[in-house]
Amino acid sequence: MPKLTHVNNEGRAKMVDVSEKTPTLREAVAACTVCLNDETFSLIKNNEIKKGDVLAVAQVAGIMAAKRTSELIPMCHPIAITGADISFTPDEKRSTINITATVRCKGETGVEMEALTAVSTAALTIYDMCKSAQKDIKITNIHLLSKKGGNSEINTMPINTSPTETLPANTMPTVVAVCTSEKKGTIKTSMPEIYVKSNHGIVGDAHAGDRCRQVSFLASESVDKLRDKIPNLEAGVFAENILTSGINIHELPVGTMLRIGTALFEITQIGKDCHNDGCAIKKQTGECVMPREGVFASVIENGTIKPGERIEVE
Repeated sequence: MPKLTHVNNEGRAKMVDVSEKTPTLREAVAACTVCLNDETFSLIKNNEIKKGDVLAVAQVAGIMAAKRTSELIPMCHPIAITGADISFTPDEKRSTINITATVRCKGETGVEMEALTAVSTAALTIYDMCKSAQKDIKITNIHLLSKKGGNSEINTMPINTSPTETLPANTMPTVVAVCTSEKKGTIKTSMPEIYVKSNHGIVGDAHAGDRCRQVSFLASESVDKLRDKIPNLEAGVFAENILTSGINIHELPVGTMLRIGTALFEITQIGKDCHNDGCAIKKQTGECVMPREGVFASVIENGTIKPGERIEVE
């Protein structure tokens, strides 16, 4: 296990001494997404927000934040930044704004914290300038895309890439089955299709409602782990709404957006507490995959979903 370098011999926090490091050209790129409703997105696009040009102000705010990161994050070194750039990619179809920050320096330590602070501040500035128009703006997927220079380089998983490395290379993430139940605590039944509604869930399903666990997902690969003990496990037996294939869905972080046709979901929770007395599957096999590998999401955009449809990670 790597040793923490920000702790002194007394076990207290310290700023790492980088005086012996050789100055090198360093770069870090970070990204995040701001989710808006159609009306607010249109106001930004047409420069009709009363506080001013939203993206212009957010760009300046992001650059200023990159330069002042050491004043915000206690153990960050003051860095002489040589370049900072904030870019915005509006997505009209989804009413989102993707923000990317690129920060460079020539020094003894990297600028990943500066890039992350820059995109976060730019996103918060959009929130601040638009909060009078929309109260439920969401900021998601704040993450480091890449880091260059120094002793280590990082190229993290892009925002639109699924964690399928342990699956066959030709596997396409798809919906295997869609399931609903009229009562809670019962096995769900496979349906030819389902309709999901924004801020509600699956129309007709007992778990629908204005909460974070509106729709449940489970990978068929997770179910396969128990097929040796129960060969004829059917879709819905774990109370999952959407059974998937070709994607390790439980490895996706909270906040990830999933697109299935016109429907858009945001992952809100990984796993759950099992029932006190254990579900029927756990009683038969000694374990249940849903508490460990079940995924829960809220519905962001409406849509009809059928088995066989492609799943895209945004």
